[in-house]
Amino acid sequence: MDTQAAPLESRPHSAQRRIDRLLAHYGQSHQHPTNERIHVVAIPAIMLSIVGMLHALHPWAAYAFVAGSLVYYALLRSPMFLVVMLLWTAALLAIVHALGERVLVVSVTLFVVGWIFQFIGHKIEGKKPSFFEDLQYLYVGPLFVADLGLRRLGIRA
Repeated sequence: MDTQAAPLESRPHSAQRRIDRLLAHYGQSHQHPTNERIHVVAIPAIMLSIVGMLHALHPWAAYAFVAGSLVYYALLRSPMFLVVMLLWTAALLAIVHALGERVLVVSVTLFVVGWIFQFIGHKIEGKKPSFFEDLQYLYVGPLFVADLGLRRLGIRA
């Protein structure tokens, strides 16, 4: 059987793309519909808050963070996800700039509220957040949200 044509579930572990393994593992602790819905809102809010707080510290701190994030996403070798994350990054930076002087207050509020909801979602799920075992899952969360959105559009990245 050609492993490239085999469904993801039947492929040998080594033939699966790294991004597919990361998303599958992340998805194991995000199966409850309420937890999933919370993450779809909270993850973008948290990402916006991080970029916003860094921008309030110094704009170049925010640019360095998003550049580092995009390097991580590029290393996953998924052109579709890289394009989505480039667009997501552009949107985050546009929102941060639009917030102007309110960026710090809004960002801190979003950060605190977003994390509260994330932990509520994991309490409902009954499973701990993935990043407790590996910090790279903090970067996988946005990919999970992007993947859910792409799937709703009928696109498999």
